[in-house]
Amino acid sequence: PPLTEERRKELVKVVRRIDEEYKVSIRNIRRDVNDFLKSLKKDGEISEDDFHEPQDQVQKITNEYIQLADQACQEKEKEILEF
Repeated sequence: PPLTEERRKELVKVVRRIDEEYKVSIRNIRRDVNDFLKSLKKDGEISEDDFHEPQDQVQKITNEYIQLADQACQEKEKEILEF
């Protein structure tokens, strides 16, 4: 049977929750990498300059994947809400 409007809205909520969980996991990976870089800097294995460049790259990658997750979420919401 076709989905009711109420069921479609419930599915959109599920999609948004999954999207948020995905973004949290991306941010956790960023935090882990940054912590690793901080430990290398603290131990003197990398310099200040070598610390900031990878950190900036990690942030760019994080932003890119969060944007991809948002796009996928919007596309899925649109697909679910189509009648």
